[in-house]
Amino acid sequence: MGSRGFKIATIGSHSALQILRGAKDEGFGTIAVCEKERDEPYRHFGVADRIILLDSFKKFMEIENDLISENSIVIPHGTFLDAVTTEKIELLKVPYFGNKKILKWEVDRAMQREWLRKAGLTLPRIFRGPDDIDVPAIIKFYGAKGGKGFFLAKSRDEFDRKIEEHKGKAYIIQEYIVGAPIYIHYFYSPLSGEIELMSFDKRYESNVDSIGRIAAKDQLDMGLDTSYNITGNVPLVVRESLLPKIFEMGRAVIEASKKIEKRGIFGPFSLETVITPDLKFYVFEISARIVAGTNHYISGSPYTALKYKEPMSTGRRISREIRNAIASDQLCKVLG
Repeated sequence: MGSRGFKIATIGSHSALQILRGAKDEGFGTIAVCEKERDEPYRHFGVADRIILLDSFKKFMEIENDLISENSIVIPHGTFLDAVTTEKIELLKVPYFGNKKILKWEVDRAMQREWLRKAGLTLPRIFRGPDDIDVPAIIKFYGAKGGKGFFLAKSRDEFDRKIEEHKGKAYIIQEYIVGAPIYIHYFYSPLSGEIELMSFDKRYESNVDSIGRIAAKDQLDMGLDTSYNITGNVPLVVRESLLPKIFEMGRAVIEASKKIEKRGIFGPFSLETVITPDLKFYVFEISARIVAGTNHYISGSPYTALKYKEPMSTGRRISREIRNAIASDQLCKVLG
């Protein structure tokens, strides 16, 4: 099975190192599209056969013909989604891995909630407005921005004070569920019809994770407000008895996706969950593409080690799917 001259291209950020390394492991040529003066990681680690430099990722559409001439297949991730926008992604002519149409269901939080409801998952409450806040709530802004700007509020007054610096941004006010946060990483193959459990992580967020080391009295004296800007990810292995439920949730998401968009979701996706002390899953968000929490597992996770004979990252699994599709003349099944 060969790559037949195809190259794997992605924007140089988020999970690009993993994506490009996985592509090379599967025999593909690779292209990293980087912002100027931010290309060193892709040169240093030798994952890119070619680097294209842009003043800004927002100029990505200007190099589309160049990527087409290179016989490229573009792989999306969080930075790609934020920089290029779902509207422009749907207009792309360069081959693209995944279902473009499903991305708008991720970006619009109301649509995302409808999708998760159709899957029958348990969701936290959404407040209609700040006057309805009667328990601790987290305010989340739209888009793939790694938790930047998210804040907690337990009253209208606290909401009004903290929202000041975010005027004009679209947001939702969501019930804050106390429990253990776990991000579940899946892969769904439209070729085999199989869902795969790839790995788990939890996020390391600034400054909420450092505040926990400060006594409550000192937090009050210092006037600290929590922030949820993601700075990294921490690997996890979950309690084995939870795995059947985790597979069940993933399948439900896939089946629901086929009802909202004809081809549904395929490739990698992730559910952001919190598990309460009674082991109940609350699902907060879905990411309809690869997430950065998979970056721990470039050499594979405990779960991919059980399934594969070689190290299998989510990035490599994407290229394996493309390679299998090429070999079986089913490439159209994995391109959006």
